[in-house]
Amino acid sequence: MTRSARRTRRTLQVAGVSVAALLAVSACSSSDDSSAKPGSPASGSSVPKLSGAVTVFAAASLKESFTTLGKTFEKKYPGTKVTFSFGGSDSLAASITGGAPADVFASASPKTMKIVTDAKDADGTPVTFVRNQLEIATLPGNPDKIASLKDLTKSGLKVVLCDKEVPCGAAAQKALDASGLKLTPVSYEQDVKSALTKVELKEADASVVYRTDVNAAGDKVEGVEFPESAQAVNDYPIVLLKDAPHADTAKAFIELVRSAAGQQVLTGAGFLKP
Repeated sequence: MTRSARRTRRTLQVAGVSVAALLAVSACSSSDDSSAKPGSPASGSSVPKLSGAVTVFAAASLKESFTTLGKTFEKKYPGTKVTFSFGGSDSLAASITGGAPADVFASASPKTMKIVTDAKDADGTPVTFVRNQLEIATLPGNPDKIASLKDLTKSGLKVVLCDKEVPCGAAAQKALDASGLKLTPVSYEQDVKSALTKVELKEADASVVYRTDVNAAGDKVEGVEFPESAQAVNDYPIVLLKDAPHADTAKAFIELVRSAAGQQVLTGAGFLKP
């Protein structure tokens, strides 16, 4: 069954209000912004209006940054609405291929994005918009004196990892393999936020998560860098999905994410430029 056929079985959100015309050059982007689309209309020419709701499925590690960008988008285009579903990229991809209503998919790895492209549910080619690197999250003050990936193998230390099918878990395993270490966690979590929460609640002594999540947690955890993380950096691709009811609005959101202003928000959160 095609995605179009599957989506006819769902109730779609449709908002039909007139909004401000799309500017040829984003007000929040520099004049030489590489995210501008070739052949964009010249200043003063007629451009399509943006309207309707955009549903974005995004990796859990993007929650803070994308929430900020969603508010920026709605403010720039009054009347539009951006709704997010955050979670493990593998689960989100499975939902999309199963027919869940979504317009944009932002994944934490090319592997999970491939689930969607192989199912022919993507409209176009995914583009990497940021990258992310791992850190060890410990309890505040690092009471167990964790200074390396090897320290996580200490007897009696309660360590939590993301599930191996989730990008953060796959990256952690890649880093462990690169260092020749074997680690048996007390639990595998469905996404990076769940893994980090275990440490925040003191249900675990440490976890391997993204540096962006350590940054977002503030003083609830302490981050420890480790050199093996450089061998397990994840690319984050984003793509428009087929049958998006407001494709122009969805494309505009992707453009914001890739714009200079969007990149400033993302790198400010700790993401690496693509």
